[in-house]
Amino acid sequence: MDNYSPLDQPTCYQIRLEGHLGLQWADWFDGLTITLTEESETLLTGPVEDQAALHGLLKKVRDLGLPLISIVQVPSQEDGPDMCQ
Repeated sequence: MDNYSPLDQPTCYQIRLEGHLGLQWADWFDGLTITLTEESETLLTGPVEDQAALHGLLKKVRDLGLPLISIVQVPSQEDGPDMCQ
């Protein structure tokens, strides 16, 4: 059980949206990092406390009307300066 990650630990996610979202929305998205891509996509990246918080973020995405492309849990070994720590 040494490799077991407790469920109460935040999990890093990357949420990919179609279209560009202004950087001023970072506070509304609980401090997630907003990255705008050349492909006219927005990446929201950061730690999410639990599944309820993830669902809350997805409701905000829905309310903005930006199409959701993907949600990816970022493995801890890929964490770096721009990812969850």
